[in-house]
Amino acid sequence: MTDTIDSLLRDQAAAHGARDAVVDPAERISYAELNRSTGELGAAFVASGIGKGMRVGLLMPNGVAWARIALALMRIGAVVVPLSTLLTARELSAQLQTASVQHLIAVEEFRGHRYDLDATPPALRSVRTPEQVFALRGHPAAAEVAEAMSRGVRPADPLTVVFTSGSSGAPKGVRHSHGNAIGAVRSGLAARCVDADTRLYLPMPYFWIGGLGGGLLSALTAGATLVTEPVPQTDSTLRLLADERVTLFRGWPDQAEALARHLPASGVELTELRAGSLDALLPPRLRSRPGARARLFGMTESFGPYCGYPADTDMPETAWGSCGKPFDGMQVRIVGADTGEPAPTGAIGMIQIRGRHVMRGICRRSREEVFTSDGWYATGDLGHLDTDGFLYYHGRCDDMFKVRGATVYPSEVEQALRSLDGVSAAFVTNVAGPEGGRVGAAGVCDAPATAERLRSAAREVLSSFKVPTVWLLLDSQDRVPRGATGKVDMARLRALLEPS
Repeated sequence: MTDTIDSLLRDQAAAHGARDAVVDPAERISYAELNRSTGELGAAFVASGIGKGMRVGLLMPNGVAWARIALALMRIGAVVVPLSTLLTARELSAQLQTASVQHLIAVEEFRGHRYDLDATPPALRSVRTPEQVFALRGHPAAAEVAEAMSRGVRPADPLTVVFTSGSSGAPKGVRHSHGNAIGAVRSGLAARCVDADTRLYLPMPYFWIGGLGGGLLSALTAGATLVTEPVPQTDSTLRLLADERVTLFRGWPDQAEALARHLPASGVELTELRAGSLDALLPPRLRSRPGARARLFGMTESFGPYCGYPADTDMPETAWGSCGKPFDGMQVRIVGADTGEPAPTGAIGMIQIRGRHVMRGICRRSREEVFTSDGWYATGDLGHLDTDGFLYYHGRCDDMFKVRGATVYPSEVEQALRSLDGVSAAFVTNVAGPEGGRVGAAGVCDAPATAERLRSAAREVLSSFKVPTVWLLLDSQDRVPRGATGKVDMARLRALLEPS
């Protein structure tokens, strides 16, 4: 089994040629056609001067066209750099320079956002629109070269540079190889319930690891069908799910909840969805009990989830609330956040990861800056491992804070608040006060509630110093401030909680 994009395309075309590979609202492409068209496009790229090792930026919305261009580049050994459609001109220029991009393929406009392609760095050798790319033509000599280049790509060769969302500081350009990326995806397929018969809906953008790894490469690796759309909208998404007989819905929980609220009046029936999808859209008989299913856990640096448990199966009750267990190919250890020394079982500390599925490095940083001397990557996440090897997440190292000298882990408080009657989601952060830090909580309530009632109930499940003293009650997750990739924007949330 060779872990390269070229070998995957050939293998899946042979095994599932007529099956849909990628579907969007306007277009669909089978595995046979995806293999043929990316081969032809790869030859056209070679004829235009793009070859192995060259870094190519891709600034486009989700869809069949993105998949065709990216996979054509990857199979000839070019390095694809997915770029966010939300980038400002300054941010785009910075990321192009950080990743040393040589060629750029970009739409001129998306959702009212126009991109000034003339203002890109002068070091770029070419700037093309997708339409110009599809107009490229190869010739017999280029086709022979592209074929040889594709078959010469090895698992250790670079595949992509994916930028993190930058929760703090500037986004990082994370480097992955064919082998480590495909291996990471393959190790988590069973836990995410993705197989060759799956019709997977995933709205996450391809420029984020959730869309590229959890969507496009997951479908390609499994031989599944990926259903996606450039602009999710409640009514059109529900119709797309039904028309395409989607069997697995993954994505953001708040999107699933919003769709579920509109489902009764839509006239749409989602009869094909199976367990492993997000609970909100499933019939009650297929839903899990709170905390019983693993919260898949990963990051850009691990090319998506590196820890989990079958999404359609309850974990042992002793592991409820955990992220499951590390996947094959990944080692996890907990170290003291201050000392870097291995922590005892059950102790909260920083999560470090090591293994063949971890990134190859970060742009413009030396290996010594990224990894420890014995090859571990310090994730910046807090967690603990129990005696059975289940991993529990406790937030980011820079999220924990002190209240009257005692350490508060937001994820621990959030989990306790979600156990309260009427609270469907909770988000916790520190709020400045005249006498120091305070615990602030935004609670999404599916029943009428007051801050005093929740505070009283929280005292039954939390130590006194962890009980939130500042509350914001919301009636929908739609009102929770989020960034471009769906993560909660803690700075904006903190601003909502702080008194004016």
